[in-house]
Amino acid sequence: MGGNASKMAAPVVVNATAKHTATVIFLHGLGDTGHGWASAMAAIGSPHIKFICPTAQVIPVSLNAGFRMPSWFDLKSLDVDGPEDGDGIKKARDGIHHLIEEEVKNGIPHERIVLGGFSQGGALAFYSTFTHTRTLAGVVGLSCWLPLREEFPQAAISNTGSPILQCHGDCDPIVPYKFGQITSQIIKKFAGNIEFKTYRGMMHSSCEEEMADIKKFITKCLPPA
Repeated sequence: MGGNASKMAAPVVVNATAKHTATVIFLHGLGDTGHGWASAMAAIGSPHIKFICPTAQVIPVSLNAGFRMPSWFDLKSLDVDGPEDGDGIKKARDGIHHLIEEEVKNGIPHERIVLGGFSQGGALAFYSTFTHTRTLAGVVGLSCWLPLREEFPQAAISNTGSPILQCHGDCDPIVPYKFGQITSQIIKKFAGNIEFKTYRGMMHSSCEEEMADIKKFITKCLPPA
């Protein structure tokens, strides 16, 4: 474990209640912790699926005037063409790839692992999926975007055929709905198996309908072995 790994709080884990044959790794949004999504994930779980909800390191965030909070990488702006923390995004991606490999070491094949996330966590889930060398079961991105999109399609070295569920509220005041639509169009160019779902009146949050859609998607990607 490197110096950085030790700084990461232990992830919140919702264990499988039957034989564990599949894993979902779900990444929270800015300022949240793994606890924020663990109960929501437990509610849509299946007995054979383990959910891992890691917590990001606490770092100063430029977008919030340098306040320190859990953040996967520095957020400099939420404008479509704003500057991005490329090094931070790649370092965070390496951490997620490490989590995936830990699951593989524990006997869960790559193709039985789904990545997902909300907002900044969804951005990291997308980036980590397309830059992983192995095929995963699928990816879920909620109210998010594709970071470092100028690198694509070249950076998409795998998972271009994997199922992708992208969800966004059309009243999102934080990550604009338009940003979600642009992201969907960019991803479609190199990864065609993407479904973009819109939730009317939803802001930068989740809703029951969305959670039901995520459950359906996860159940399809990770059926009982």
